[in-house]
Amino acid sequence: MSQIRKQSIVSSLVVYVGFAIGFLNTYLFTREGGFTQAEYGLTGIFMAIANIMYSFANLGMVAYIYKFYPYYNDNLPKKKNDMLSWALLVSLVGFCLVIIAGILFKDLVIRKYGTNSPDLVKYYYYVFPFGLGLTLFTILEAYAWQLKKSVLTNFLREIQFRLLTTLLIVLSFTGVIASFDLFIKIYSFTFLVVALILLGYLVSTKHISFSFSVSKISKKFFKKIISLIAFVYGGSLVFTISMVIDTIIIAAVLPDGLALAGVYTLAQNIASLIQAPQRGVISSSMGALSKAWKDKDMPKINRIYHSSSINQLIFSVAMFALIWLNFNDAVLNFHLQHRYLEAAWVFFFIGMMRIVDMGTGVNSQIIGTSTLWRFDFITGIILLSLTLPLNYILTKYYYGVMGPAIANLITFTIYNSIRYWFLYKKFNLQPFTIKTVYTILLGIATFYCCFFLFRNMHGFVGMTARSVLFIIMYAAGTKLLNLSPDVKPVWQTFQKKLGIKKGD
Repeated sequence: MSQIRKQSIVSSLVVYVGFAIGFLNTYLFTREGGFTQAEYGLTGIFMAIANIMYSFANLGMVAYIYKFYPYYNDNLPKKKNDMLSWALLVSLVGFCLVIIAGILFKDLVIRKYGTNSPDLVKYYYYVFPFGLGLTLFTILEAYAWQLKKSVLTNFLREIQFRLLTTLLIVLSFTGVIASFDLFIKIYSFTFLVVALILLGYLVSTKHISFSFSVSKISKKFFKKIISLIAFVYGGSLVFTISMVIDTIIIAAVLPDGLALAGVYTLAQNIASLIQAPQRGVISSSMGALSKAWKDKDMPKINRIYHSSSINQLIFSVAMFALIWLNFNDAVLNFHLQHRYLEAAWVFFFIGMMRIVDMGTGVNSQIIGTSTLWRFDFITGIILLSLTLPLNYILTKYYYGVMGPAIANLITFTIYNSIRYWFLYKKFNLQPFTIKTVYTILLGIATFYCCFFLFRNMHGFVGMTARSVLFIIMYAAGTKLLNLSPDVKPVWQTFQKKLGIKKGD
């Protein structure tokens, strides 16, 4: 089994375990008698604002690590590798600038959120340690990916962080944490804890060492590094803002904003299950793509592009269909607060957007590790220029909480279409085959078969019947149509592990 495939599968399994814990947390947050919708919405706002803080603070250091790590690694001994030292230092300086800006613009935040989302104003300063933890962790994570430690970083981000949240929720229910006020204050430091765990591991295992002497590689590529981060930083900044602005707009412009942000956050969290394999694929392919561009190995890039597209499409179509088949029944049978039924159509449009994004493969990572990474900035500007007005207009004037989901489906379809066209024209790379069409048709056919057969059956029996039949039919169709080149070797490996089939 190839290294990328193996790391992708293991990372995806880790991510799915993390999502299982995340769903437990979501249930505990949203069940009847649990946290209020506004309290749950505040945790979603914390994550959205922290991502914006990280986007400003990192100053392009993640792209710097992705692009130039092979050059540092191939030409410097570990003790003289200054890459991570400068990346962390620059990001810390960037976060100091974020803190200064946050203090200067606090009055603006009060004016925009004081009426619809007063708790955000109340806990405003507690967003900063949360954002700092996310910034430090993401820089360390990018470096660890290059060390082929994607399984570890996915464990920390997807499982460890959620387990800390689970612990805080349980302590709240048992009365050890006596109020939501104390809960959210402790919660704001959870990502810092996870970042320190990753840093401690990398230092203790001697995978990294710190050096602030400017190395020959830093001197040699200094102008190219500055040029890279200037463009990619801007592109990643506007991309991240485009990804998280939806929740922030809901909290700002809709009456009872934090409660509706809670509804939207539920839909986002459920839709994130569709996206789970993406992190595993990206984390395991980044190092390979960087090296392939360095070695000018276009066939390898093409293979990664094709396999990432079809594998992610197979997963995303299946997970979307399973969730959409059971959404309303799940809300009712797990005794979530009834208002969360409003999240159903929000999920639908977010889920469709996830399918579009995943089905186009690792196009962002291919562009970001190529010599034409400036295009990241251009497409990021296009995305932001479409996302901001569409989110605001559709939310405030037309569809309410469903507006951002519709806006994001439109904008991300345009965004990925432009990137698809760019890679095809510049490098003759495109991820689709006839099996892309077969996958979509298989998903539609299997969905409607299960829907019509069990549409009058509800409760846990109906959910189980629909889900089991869908999984059997979809898995059988995927294998019979041989939709992915990875299905057969993965299945053979699985059989060997179980002792069903002997190795060669």
